[in-house]
Amino acid sequence: QVQMAESGGGLVQAGGSLRLSCAASGRTDSTYAMTWFRQAPGKEREFVAGISRSDIRGSGAGTTYRDSVKGRFTISRDNAKNTVYLQMNSLKPEDTAVYYCAASSTGVAVITEGAYEFWGQGTRVTVSS
Repeated sequence: QVQMAESGGGLVQAGGSLRLSCAASGRTDSTYAMTWFRQAPGKEREFVAGISRSDIRGSGAGTTYRDSVKGRFTISRDNAKNTVYLQMNSLKPEDTAVYYCAASSTGVAVITEGAYEFWGQGTRVTVSS
């Protein structure tokens, strides 16, 4: 079994920054793809950013972001700590949501929720205008 625990959410003014962390424990390691999703009030959960395992080459390699966060958010991972981070800069009110981390044993970060077997409980991010 795999447990995922997010932290780092909070209230921030527009233009500010937050760094989210997600620590994975149990049967997970650096071969998993790690991804952040978010769900705003009254909306469906959506893909934010993902990072594939390091040995993936070609299609699906590296990191991927939704268009609205490109240039503002950065996903990274520390394999020694089984932790993935989401650095969020230049935050906007529309970034307000509960942010979830997820892990996929396929090793490839994709935007489809169904590809992820393990999920955290979420951490709330509120951006005030």
